Amino acid sequence: MTLESWLRDRTPAPPPRLAERIGEILGDRVSRPATEAHELCLDAAVALLRELRGRPPGRESALDLLTVDALVTYAFEASASEPEKLQARALSAMSGLSLVLQ
Repeated sequence: MTLESWLRDRTPAPPPRLAERIGEILGDRVSRPATEAHELCLDAAVALLRELRGRPPGRESALDLLTVDALVTYAFEASASEPEKLQARALSAMSGLSLVLQ
């Protein structure tokens, strides 16, 4: 199963424009195995957050902020299938996301 098919199976489905933006941000990552969903979604979220930090704040960033949130949520939804890795992944995610915000 690819990340793209895994995302398509999530319920509830995101609004169409958010789903489209998630796909744009993930790019070629969507063809990778769904078993890599945590890393792929989190890497994409960190990259988008880094890009957002370089922009002036404003309403035009709202969709991208929602996209970051959705990607992090999907990363941890994927991690639920491997609870033994959850703590390490959470610490790594917090570290990666906080570095962007410093």
